[in-house]
Amino acid sequence: MGMDALAALLDGPRARGAFLLRSVLNPPWSLRIEDHAPLTLVSVVRGTAWVVPDTGQGVELAAGDVAIVRGPGPYTVADDPMTPPQAVIHPDQRCSTPTGEPLSELRDLGIRTWGSDPNGSTMMLTGTYQVDGEVSRRLLTVLPPLVVLREDAWDCPVLPLLGDEIVKDAPGQTAVLDRLLDLLLIAALRAWFDRPESAAPGWYRAQSDPIVGPALRILHNEPARPWTVASLAAAIGVSRAALARRFHEQVGEPPMRFLTGWRLAVAADLLRGPDETLGSIARKVGYSSSFALSTAFTREHGISPTRYRTGPRAG
Repeated sequence: MGMDALAALLDGPRARGAFLLRSVLNPPWSLRIEDHAPLTLVSVVRGTAWVVPDTGQGVELAAGDVAIVRGPGPYTVADDPMTPPQAVIHPDQRCSTPTGEPLSELRDLGIRTWGSDPNGSTMMLTGTYQVDGEVSRRLLTVLPPLVVLREDAWDCPVLPLLGDEIVKDAPGQTAVLDRLLDLLLIAALRAWFDRPESAAPGWYRAQSDPIVGPALRILHNEPARPWTVASLAAAIGVSRAALARRFHEQVGEPPMRFLTGWRLAVAADLLRGPDETLGSIARKVGYSSSFALSTAFTREHGISPTRYRTGPRAG
């Protein structure tokens, strides 16, 4: 079984190398986040914490609640919205006082811990994903700036496990927490997209459709094949007309238009790697030549593949 749409989009955001911060705190406390990270997960293990974006309403989290914060805008995590920040996290996890004096305690190797009292009334885990790439951006663009999942509104078996593991100091602990963080992110995204108010994108809702779901999985896993609507319909055993109609209804665009967007998103990510030639990327995403890929890429992104490769990375 190949990747579904959510798995494919999450292939980019992984906790490997993520900034993972365990905070054990007593009031008053306040941490200002200015790291421009595209995606951050905040999980409260005990106590309460406020997440206060610079724009929009702040939200109080209780034990068992999880927040997904979509960057890159700054926000504050605090015991109370009125508590002034005690530390600021900048890009690359550089930490300073609010007046700019360097702080080093958040940059220790291994599991970073903030706060000096191991019995502090609030304990939380913050995972920062440095997502980079068009594939992952397709996921980020459908998320609101702040998603909150309340403990009583979803059943997540990862949370108790995370609560047990976060207090350990055992060999391999960073890797364990990385993997639990990934599981928590996937569970949280599923729970959010399954809610009516999430306005989940068509490609997500269509996963369970008996016709469109298999078609999406095939396109995600085999973008290099010379697909037509007819050959895709034959691969899943339905008529061309039925697939075309159903796909457009469920996803909001025709199958070949969806495939073009997916191919060019994958191509954009491959262009960020150092080892791929334009010709090899073209073959991997279903274009007959580097010229054909370049033409389609420029039409989609407004920039040539060569300029995209050498340009500054988007955050």
